[in-house]
Amino acid sequence: MTDLLIDSSPNAIPLHLFKTEEWEAWIANRPASEQAWAKANGFEAKAGTVCVLPGPDGGIAAVLAGMDEPLWGAGAMPAKLPAGDYMLAGAWDEQQGTDVATGYLLGAYRFSRYKEAEAPKSRLLWPGTANRGVAEAVAAGVYLARDLINTPANDLGPEELCAAAREVGERFGAQVRELAGEELLANNYPTIHAVGRAADRGPRLMDLRWGPEDAPKITLVGKGVCFDTGGLDLKPASGMLRMKKDMGGAACVLGLAHMIMATNLPVRLRVLIPAVENAVSGNAMRPLDVIRTRKGLTVEIGNTDAEGRLILCDALAEADTESPEMLLDCATLTGAARVALGTALPALFCNHDGLAAEMLGAGEQASDPLWRLPLHQPYKKMLKSDVADLNNVSEGGFGGAITAALYLEHFVSPGTPWAHIDMMAWNNSSEPGRPKGGEAQAIRGAFAMLRRRYA
Repeated sequence: MTDLLIDSSPNAIPLHLFKTEEWEAWIANRPASEQAWAKANGFEAKAGTVCVLPGPDGGIAAVLAGMDEPLWGAGAMPAKLPAGDYMLAGAWDEQQGTDVATGYLLGAYRFSRYKEAEAPKSRLLWPGTANRGVAEAVAAGVYLARDLINTPANDLGPEELCAAAREVGERFGAQVRELAGEELLANNYPTIHAVGRAADRGPRLMDLRWGPEDAPKITLVGKGVCFDTGGLDLKPASGMLRMKKDMGGAACVLGLAHMIMATNLPVRLRVLIPAVENAVSGNAMRPLDVIRTRKGLTVEIGNTDAEGRLILCDALAEADTESPEMLLDCATLTGAARVALGTALPALFCNHDGLAAEMLGAGEQASDPLWRLPLHQPYKKMLKSDVADLNNVSEGGFGGAITAALYLEHFVSPGTPWAHIDMMAWNNSSEPGRPKGGEAQAIRGAFAMLRRRYA
């Protein structure tokens, strides 16, 4: 990643990025030869299109490119630019310059662990106005999350996921603590243990702490189901196909943690990752089992395939004991959220209107949007159980994303500003800067929000 953006080049080619509405005014002031060439090639600066202007020596004099916005406009460039070094032309402010640098890096991402991937043949000079530290931290955090999500479960189980978290933490001098197997029961994390005990790769909890103890407390919790068979309520083959990505929430909070630590934000960061595999064996949890959670509430298992909320509830209960200034969890939690909003728009649930507004606004600015859904309190009755304090699934199939969020809300105090993001963490097809496969959703926006607060 570090060699994709360079400091200087004697032969750098000007790269002109335009929005469509800017094109006509710009080209009208250019030499007649350039106007004629652009017209002959049908170039109108539509997003994602490129026009190469030839030089008198047969080389490239400049490249014209259309965009919707700087981030994803630059994200398209690694796949479209001919080989060479390029420099961004025109006047750009700090945010725009940082977006161009970040987008270029995101567009250059390739997952090459198992198959050689062709690297981009172009390089971009650092835009003079870009905040390099932010661009590099964001790109590295996204790369980390994408790599983890894309790695198949045979190479990324609970132990490997926790090892990745440990490596990130130790790189920045964080304190890390890991509980594994029966240690979870000894330390009162019963639902994490119950979900993961059936797998031959036992359940774990990674607890990472970083930053001054007297700084504002920011706690991140990520769902780390490294593979989800559905348990005894077994998924069909089609539903199981992409379940290597069911640890996408954990990957995303690790990516966000990297961004926070790499830019040395003045916060007291805590990251909790319950890491399990939801498997089938003789000791798997069963439908209608009753489990006592870390908080003391009892939960009847209405469906073993609703395991993500079970591992999250113990982690959230622990996180809540410290009354953080902000508690954020990320999870590939429900198909219902995808049905409601599609795959590219994560659902935000939040118990604090001010925090929700901050996250929505920052997400919009960062081209990392969220859509808020309600914590509709009357639906809590849908989680009732005749034998336990609550059920882990609702009666009927309605409002599934809302009832899942309401389940989690039982484990967070009303006074703790809490946001829950229900995400896909996957691109079904490639878009500029967003290749098909694992995706770090919502964390660029969350990082922008935290920088607004604390940078």
